Amino acid sequence: MLKRILFSVFSLLVVIMIVMLLVYTAINRNVIFQTDDTWNKKSNNDRAIYEFNQYRKYGYLTFVDYTNFLQKKYKPIYGEEYSSSKEFIDDKKAISEAKDYDELIANGNASVQEFIKQYKDKGYEIKFYPKIAFKTGKLKPGGTAYLLAIEEKSVFLRLWDYIKGFFTVETTSMVKDPELKASDRGLKLEKDPYSGLFAITGSGTQHKYLLYFENRFPFIRQNFIHINLGTSYTTYRGQEITTVINTPTGLPVKSKQQYPLAIQNNTGEYVNTAIDFHSLTYNSAVVSDIEKTQYPDKYTVYSFKRSGLSMMENSFVIGIIATILAYLIGLPLGILNARHKDKLTDKMGNAYIIFIMAVPSLAYIFLFAAIGTRVFGLPYKFATAKKPILGYILPIISLSLPSIGSLMKWMRRYMIDQMNSDYVKFARAEGMSEKEIYRIHISRNAMIYLVHGIPASILGCFVGAIITERVYSVPGVGNLLTVAINTHDNGIIVAVAAFYTLLSIVSIILGDLLLARYDPRISLNSDKGGGR
Repeated sequence: MLKRILFSVFSLLVVIMIVMLLVYTAINRNVIFQTDDTWNKKSNNDRAIYEFNQYRKYGYLTFVDYTNFLQKKYKPIYGEEYSSSKEFIDDKKAISEAKDYDELIANGNASVQEFIKQYKDKGYEIKFYPKIAFKTGKLKPGGTAYLLAIEEKSVFLRLWDYIKGFFTVETTSMVKDPELKASDRGLKLEKDPYSGLFAITGSGTQHKYLLYFENRFPFIRQNFIHINLGTSYTTYRGQEITTVINTPTGLPVKSKQQYPLAIQNNTGEYVNTAIDFHSLTYNSAVVSDIEKTQYPDKYTVYSFKRSGLSMMENSFVIGIIATILAYLIGLPLGILNARHKDKLTDKMGNAYIIFIMAVPSLAYIFLFAAIGTRVFGLPYKFATAKKPILGYILPIISLSLPSIGSLMKWMRRYMIDQMNSDYVKFARAEGMSEKEIYRIHISRNAMIYLVHGIPASILGCFVGAIITERVYSVPGVGNLLTVAINTHDNGIIVAVAAFYTLLSIVSIILGDLLLARYDPRISLNSDKGGGR
């Protein structure tokens, strides 16, 4: 089992690396600017430096600007007044007056030479964007001179950066603020005024509330350990992907609440606000005068309470209901077909199986959507449903019907395989009825082949159904992936692929454990005698 887990971890790393290769290497990196309005407004050198900043943010490369190099060189000497020193001004002027790279080198400025040599020795590529156009000798529109040292990120370095930041544990030394003394840092178990129960709060941690209760599933929330799937820069403009898929997708919900300082001072001042005070994080900037009247400390950054379910919850609700329906309907129908082999019931079941398996998934999804909207008046798009529950019906039906056909097919096949076994003949010879033989022996043994797929069916609900969610515009994880592909949001593509792979690996291991528990012939022990 340990070998399987280690191999699974290795497989996960390989999958992430392959996805990164495809996303960052096989696709032209300029596609990230297709929907970028800021990029469209820039030109010449300003556009070039903006592109490099975006490439660095997305993880394509790393670069050093000559101005930053000068800042590190002169700030230790002159302090905060470094920018007004003669040396800084002269060195900065050296790149402003050069028309091209050759002229820049010929000028012989010592800082320029030092910058180029230092980073060339490290394997960086040097790029110079002059302020003055070479042909006309005039200033470029929006022109600012830039001297850059650029290093392309290898897929291995990118993978390492992703792995080492995958888990984050909050500690009381996480906040780097000299105003926060060591004696003020620590954890407390105290009564939570917002839930009425107890909570663990921190000082010096990034989040104030580290463990608390809430009135929505899963009811207990924690901020001790964070899973960092990456950041969305294209679609969600700098939001963490874990936050994106776990935040409810509805509108802000207001309620009567008290600010922390009002609770502390026992003033009883209630306000109608949508602030989620459990989400408070440390404010490293200057606290405003208004915030000082509302909060007793620097935990003043918050998010809002929203209605509805999160993307992951939407995907899971649709997926788990469809899975339950599939097993509740598909398995009994498969048993019924096997018991009435080659009869009318079996032929009707086979016709459905052939139809659902032969027709492309996109075709029958549109077919079910047309029947549901025109015949039963169900909403076609998730967001247009007058009652939220109605928006779930068509996606659930579209997911469950093909799963029903698949389970019917395999249950029928495995039961027919078992019908002519020796133990069935022996049971008949003992006088057992056909109903008992099917219920006690055949159906149980046929289920052995289907048990392994149950964990995959359940865990797969978390990542959603890509085509179904896209067609019905369900705000789920599956639809998020299609949006990310269309907008070239590399962070989300890698994150969802990693998340899907991780769940697939876990489901396979859980399937093996469940199969070993269900089938007495199988054991996970590695004794020389084999299985039991």
